[in-house]
Amino acid sequence: MMNSDLILGFDYDKWYGYGEKKPMITDISEKTNSHILLCGMSGSGKSYAVNILFARICNAVKQKGIVYFADFKQDDQFLYLRECDRYYPYNSSIDALETVYGILHKRQSGEDKTRHPVTLIWDEYMANILSIQGIEKKKADNIMRKVSEILMLGRSLSVRLVISCQRPDAAAFPSGSRLNYGIIIVVGAPIRSIYEMLITKEYIDEIGEREFGVGEGVVLLQGSQLGFIKIPKIRDAEKMKRVCINALTNEVNVAGVAKP
Repeated sequence: MMNSDLILGFDYDKWYGYGEKKPMITDISEKTNSHILLCGMSGSGKSYAVNILFARICNAVKQKGIVYFADFKQDDQFLYLRECDRYYPYNSSIDALETVYGILHKRQSGEDKTRHPVTLIWDEYMANILSIQGIEKKKADNIMRKVSEILMLGRSLSVRLVISCQRPDAAAFPSGSRLNYGIIIVVGAPIRSIYEMLITKEYIDEIGEREFGVGEGVVLLQGSQLGFIKIPKIRDAEKMKRVCINALTNEVNVAGVAKP
């Protein structure tokens, strides 16, 4: 495996058809679109999948990157992160976006010439945007515009978004921005309306009548590679948590790189 390879889970068909644990791997280097959109209704295993993706992204970039975590819902799955420096709960989630957006523009202007990976993980993004829209629509529109900019410019500037939500409705994903995610994962019981928001009809037909349980579902890579995924239980949950905590608390040097 390359340092930029990210294990998403195991091949669903190999797991159930042959008892084979074949990793599903994708490249998250600057050569590819590594923005991730993870969807799943309540009880689908989505929050658990976020934890695992978080840890695996940290392992993939090692000490060469920096991670921010926005947790609008303050899910108990992320309780262990609440004392971390770069953990942003509830209304402060927008502060995480502003920080990452600022890094993007410093790189775009040439003020910041570094290209270490910067990742913003934003849990319950859809609920966050809808909450702001109900109070101040202009502010919500501005937030979505910044998200869209990161999606469009992030690859070449090594800035990545990992967005988690239940349903990726157009109200929070304007101007076709759902198509700007290179890695799309839908976990849990199949809901055709979610598929229709993210996947072309030919791939939906290929999914057919498949039934998925908790932590299982569909993966679409770069808009053209359809697969089916099984996210197994982590044997050492405490180790996973330590990886995530370290990623959000490591001191950052003058170049913006997290120190070991």
